[in-house]
Order: sequence, then C-alpha cells, then structure tokens
Amino acid sequence: MGDVHKFRKPPNGRHHTSQSRQSYLYRPKRRRWTRGQSILVVIGLLLGASLGLKLIGETGFASKEVSFHCGSIHVIDGDTFDCGSTRIRLSGIDASELPGHCRQGRQCTPGDPYAATQNLQNLVAAGAVQCRKTDTDRYGRTVARCTSKGVDLSCGQLSAGQAVRRYGFILCL
Repeated sequence: MGDVHKFRKPPNGRHHTSQSRQSYLYRPKRRRWTRGQSILVVIGLLLGASLGLKLIGETGFASKEVSFHCGSIHVIDGDTFDCGSTRIRLSGIDASELPGHCRQGRQCTPGDPYAATQNLQNLVAAGAVQCRKTDTDRYGRTVARCTSKGVDLSCGQLSAGQAVRRYGFILCL
C-alpha cells in the first residue's frame, strides 16, 4: 500500500503543530459564576416562578378582581350556571354541550353533556359558592373561578373527566 498512511505520526513525533499548541496554551479561561451570582439567579427564578403561579389563575396586572357570593344557582350545562341574574362561565374549561347548544361549524367537546351537567350540580350543591371574576366573554357572560366547600368547580369538572382544559390555563392542585 505504499509509504503513505493517513494515521501515521508526523516525523518529529508530535501530534500538534506549534501554532495549535500555542493557541491551546494561551486560550482565555472560562469565567465561572461566583457563589453570590448563583444565589441571586436562584432567588430570581424562585420569585419569577411564584409570581407566575399566582398569575395563572388570575387575569393579570391590568384587571380588577371582583369577588362575589352566589345565593341561588341554576346550572345550565357542565361549564355554565346562573348565579342569581348573572350568567357564569367557569374559567379555563370546556364541557360537552347539551343537544342543540353546539353552534354549526364548531367542533364541540365530546362527552356526555348530561353527566357533566349533573356533576356540576353536585359540586354546587355541596355548599356556598364563592366566585372571583376573571373576564367577560364575547357573549357577555362573566368568566370566573368559583369554589364550593373549598373545591374549585373548574378543577372538579376536570378531575371527574367531565370537561377539558381550554380558553386559558388553570392550575389544579
């Protein structure tokens, strides 16, 4: 095969040329963070995460929260009920629609609408319902996070499998 071999050592026995060895020796050292800088970064991440978790269930900085108590409740479907004269849409979820309620051209959430409605009725019947308004939807309904006996109604519908997450993110613990 001849004298030429691509893995052969150079005649002087060195693997590096003097130029590549010199650039290796004089390369600037990588600067590492000090302990104080690392602690500041961790504190910043923790504060950012806690602020983010606080804002997940709320509407943000610009809106004003409105809390109210529901006396008489009439459940419409798995994600909507009347609180006195105010129509409430549960925040962050979508439940299956009763027959005739799904607008033409819209892909509605699959599932049993009667079971979703019954589950919401059971949740609101457990005790007094307290709501916190987060928004108003395009139909003029109040979008709210509501609780009954300490159970978030949106999370209750999700955990029972009667709704899916939609229209924003909610944190259910």
